[in-house]
Amino acid sequence: MLAGFHPKTKQVYWALFVTMMVWGVNLSAVKMLTETLDIFWVASIRMVIASSVLAGIAWRWGDSLAHWKLPDWALLFLAAFFLVYCQQIAFATGLSQTSATNAALVMALGPMVSLSFEALAFRRAILPRQIAGMGLALAGVAAVILNKHNAALTSAAWGDVWIFCSVLGFALGGLCIQRLTLNASPISVSWAVHTAGALMLCLHLVAAVDHPLGDFRAMNLWQWFWVGFSAILATGIGSVVWSMGISTLGVGRTSSFISWVPIFGFVFGVLVFSEPVTIWHVIGLGGVILGSMWVVRR
Repeated sequence: MLAGFHPKTKQVYWALFVTMMVWGVNLSAVKMLTETLDIFWVASIRMVIASSVLAGIAWRWGDSLAHWKLPDWALLFLAAFFLVYCQQIAFATGLSQTSATNAALVMALGPMVSLSFEALAFRRAILPRQIAGMGLALAGVAAVILNKHNAALTSAAWGDVWIFCSVLGFALGGLCIQRLTLNASPISVSWAVHTAGALMLCLHLVAAVDHPLGDFRAMNLWQWFWVGFSAILATGIGSVVWSMGISTLGVGRTSSFISWVPIFGFVFGVLVFSEPVTIWHVIGLGGVILGSMWVVRR
């Protein structure tokens, strides 16, 4: 639990609800940024700013990691590789090739993927109701993706695959963090993981992009606004609220809030990009939300 900070359950509920709204808007924000900026630059600058915000929060409410041993640090870098480096590259790449609406639906599979990995890693049983929920959510996403005009693995479909890869990275990194938080506060672990991940992304940017500072000089005020929104609110503050939710409500009840992300992502994708809405989007949205509720319900 965050040292020196003990929120009430009702406050945590509201904080998580607002965070899901921010995460839904963040899909449109990153989609907008990847249309005009290099995807590696978008991922790197967002994580650098987010890790700076987390550093200030960890200084106030976190604890020391000096007692960690070599296996703990190795697990930290593994978490940073999956949760930040792989997840952010796949996330930005996917949004550059698919719609914010589709991305919201695919990302709603997060609770199911996390539950499956957790069951495999810790040998926990999965209830029949949860298996049915996974199937319903997958069917909902498939209903949207496979009912596009001339459905095939086109650029947009590959974008959906990249988004799903980002979900896998998030889940794998979450397993590592679940182990790390046994010996440190969630906020300290989150800061350390995002800092290591930001360093990996910056090294990748320097190696993969010929002129990495070109986008920096070319960015306008509107782009900086969305970068700040995504980095500070969605990633920095969002990860703090998520950690607070896990420490107060538990992983299962906290994960249930992810079901709101596709709703807000769907709405803002339509409002910001005028993305077309079909009956399959409505059916898919209903399947994902209902399936997610079956999976994470106590």
